[in-house]
Amino acid sequence: MSTTATCHKPENLVVGAVLTTLSFFCVALVGALGKAAGQLTSTAVVVLFQNLICFVVIIPVAIRGGPASLRSHKIGLHVLRAATGTACWYALFVAITMMPLTNAVLLTFSAPLWMPGIAWLVSRQKAAMATWVGATIGFVGVILVLQPQHHEFNIGTPLALAGALLLGVALMSVRWLGASEPMPRILFYYFLFSTVMVLPLALLEWRPLEPRTWIYLIGVGIAQLFSQVFIVLAYRYASSVKLSPFIYTTIVFTALIDWAISHRSPTFFVALGIAFVIVGGLVAIRGKTDASLAAIES
Repeated sequence: MSTTATCHKPENLVVGAVLTTLSFFCVALVGALGKAAGQLTSTAVVVLFQNLICFVVIIPVAIRGGPASLRSHKIGLHVLRAATGTACWYALFVAITMMPLTNAVLLTFSAPLWMPGIAWLVSRQKAAMATWVGATIGFVGVILVLQPQHHEFNIGTPLALAGALLLGVALMSVRWLGASEPMPRILFYYFLFSTVMVLPLALLEWRPLEPRTWIYLIGVGIAQLFSQVFIVLAYRYASSVKLSPFIYTTIVFTALIDWAISHRSPTFFVALGIAFVIVGGLVAIRGKTDASLAAIES
């Protein structure tokens, strides 16, 4: 996910909210199409198409300013973002072949709940009390979804949770990059490094693809592309702080898509867990927003 923009229009929160919601709807489509494609080909091939299509499209945008527009003194941070982002999607795509789509996406997109802990480990940055309260509420939701007392161990669960930790690091690295790097450069290096990282494994696991598989794979890449386009446009109309709560619409959209395709409605505990994760995330984000404003005012 991207968290900054290089060009701002007068604030229009409604337009920003609509564009952000469209972005996360596309993210939900990536998960659903990835699940369908993963049943017909390897996870590495799915991740390759997800990034390669976007990389091809971003090249002309990123090089419009010539070679200088690609010059960066933060290549290591770009590599970190690509490695964690790619690993996150890889873990999620594997997890959704082993457990219900909604559960896997919920666990992975609980990433904002893990970010206070990651920030403290990396930089000893202290979070506001509301952030920790929100994280606690969210983790109760995660436990409700997992219902460990009613299920046998499923390897998809730790994979999805690992994806959440990786996504948390990826989101933080985008924030660090956004302080000095323009958005086209961030996207260029993300899709470049992600493609390079997964290409060898995809080639090793390549098998002839059916027409239906090609459709799913191209759909994954296009949905990923539009998720990036919409979020970059959204941040031209409103700040990432105001729009960040909309990340949880991904969970809602995924549940609706899962219900429409597989006719599998969430159980009571899964629905309750979704509510807890969303409320916890909103409380945590609110606490982070208040802390940022307090720092500015002081």
